[in-house]
Amino acid sequence: MPRIIPIKDLKKTSELSALCKEVKEPVFITKNGYGDMVIMSMETYEKTMFLNDVYRKLEEGERSIKAGEVMDGFDSLKEVRTKHGL
Repeated sequence: MPRIIPIKDLKKTSELSALCKEVKEPVFITKNGYGDMVIMSMETYEKTMFLNDVYRKLEEGERSIKAGEVMDGFDSLKEVRTKHGL
């Protein structure tokens, strides 16, 4: 369940830092009852960025497959070995 806190709680930096590390997900900040910001720990941010990169690469691979831009695995290995003299 997402954590939602009011913007006035940003003054409690140590507690907020501990909360972000504890919940391991973004913490939503509200201002006057409306969403305003999202904060998260560095660990959560890095994990999120890594997963976004993986999903983007998978999407590119699926696009390549649909476009027919693929090569048989054995042919690909043979080409790499020939190129590098292996």
